[in-house]
Amino acid sequence: MVSGKGLAQGKVGLLACVVLGISTIAPVYTLTGALGPTVREVGVYLPAVFIVGFLPMLLVALGYRELNAAEPDSGTSFTWSARAFGPMIGWIGGWGLVTATTIVLSNLAGIAVDFFYLFLAQLTGLDWLAALTQNLLVNIVTCCTFIALAVWVCCRGIGMTMGVQYTLVALQLVVLIGFALAAFAAAPASSPVVFHPEWFNPFNIDSFSAFAAGLSLSIFIFWGWDVCLTVSEESVGSEKVPGRAATITVLLILALYLFTAAATLQFAGTGDTGLGLGNAQIQENVFAHLAGPVMGPLAILMSIAVLASTAASLQSTFISPARTLLAMGYYRAVPKRFASVHPLSQTPRYATIAAGIATAVFYVTMRTLSENVLADTITALGMMICFYYALTAFACVWYFRHSLFDSVRHFFMRGLCPLVGAVMLSIIFWQTTFDSMSPDFGSGSHIGGLGLVFVIAVVILLLGLVLMFIARWRSPAFFLGNTLQRQVKPVRA
Repeated sequence: MVSGKGLAQGKVGLLACVVLGISTIAPVYTLTGALGPTVREVGVYLPAVFIVGFLPMLLVALGYRELNAAEPDSGTSFTWSARAFGPMIGWIGGWGLVTATTIVLSNLAGIAVDFFYLFLAQLTGLDWLAALTQNLLVNIVTCCTFIALAVWVCCRGIGMTMGVQYTLVALQLVVLIGFALAAFAAAPASSPVVFHPEWFNPFNIDSFSAFAAGLSLSIFIFWGWDVCLTVSEESVGSEKVPGRAATITVLLILALYLFTAAATLQFAGTGDTGLGLGNAQIQENVFAHLAGPVMGPLAILMSIAVLASTAASLQSTFISPARTLLAMGYYRAVPKRFASVHPLSQTPRYATIAAGIATAVFYVTMRTLSENVLADTITALGMMICFYYALTAFACVWYFRHSLFDSVRHFFMRGLCPLVGAVMLSIIFWQTTFDSMSPDFGSGSHIGGLGLVFVIAVVILLLGLVLMFIARWRSPAFFLGNTLQRQVKPVRA
């Protein structure tokens, strides 16, 4: 069977949805860069701040689940925002998702290059191989090769995609859990940090700046669960399974983060010397420094796990922009060509290849200009994610406004929960926007006295507006509400 857009139906079950969500979040890759900076902010309350960061993601995920149950659609944020607020807001919501995922994909590809050559160096004992990533030409060619491979796998069909994902996700989870168990076992008896349940109590975080850091962190360490909803039209039980998978994914990731955080704290402590998580020299890549002392001769497995994590996420993350562009093409918000689906693989090959080309061009451009520009672009990513998550959560409240008081469940799941999540993310968005105007924000690069992160975000937004008006001029049907009508009748289901 095929969906109205031509996608294969019934190909993705609950387990596959959860695997896709975990893959896109990329827990091993995320944690190796997030553990150190978070300890710098909150010390031993690392697990607590993970809990704080988890809350807005869970609240927004509940709103996504309600929207998907009422209207399963691969366009997710684009489709639901257009239904609730009209075509122009929906188009910008889709633009936010596509640009955010493009930025993430370019970053993932770049990280995959770094760990690929690091793994080769560890495997062969030739240190010069690790330095190849600093060669601009080698870096770009390898990165584009990885992007092309990920696009090829996605174009082969959702079945092949899942075959690769099961292997890569299982590998990284086994290694990460093994690392955590080994860290608990290897923790020295004289460790200055002793495990305590108070580590998990968010109310022990008495600094507002640390609280804000936890919320900001959630954008990066939990982002990606919404891919579960993107494959709703290809799932078994489109109305229930994707939303359930998104919720399960967020909860599983939280449990994994808490377990790993506690184990790492117990082993390394929070000191700023030696293996302490407060040591600035190890904060950028915690696992690279702790894998040897914790895992001994098996430390190379951690490099493999990080590489697998980035590779899996690179491939699974392509699903979101491709399906969003497919939906936008289907409803004529972008050229009709994006709505084409290959008859054999039943995948949006044109949209997937377009997303791959955009990712490669973006990475090559940013990498050629400056590594600082690329880093600041990643920082701007957080603003993009906050924007489209919050917009979709607000859309949930407005979409179901007529049924909010039909039952206690509707009030909480369709109203209060997504509203609180949207407000929290909106606060982060506006605070980051304000802070990013400073020339000292991010890498410290600036243009005309304005921080480069702010400039990048504004340029992306303005480019989206320009493209939207071009699309409206060339194909007005969508913007007139002829192809995707705004929801005006009460939704009681």
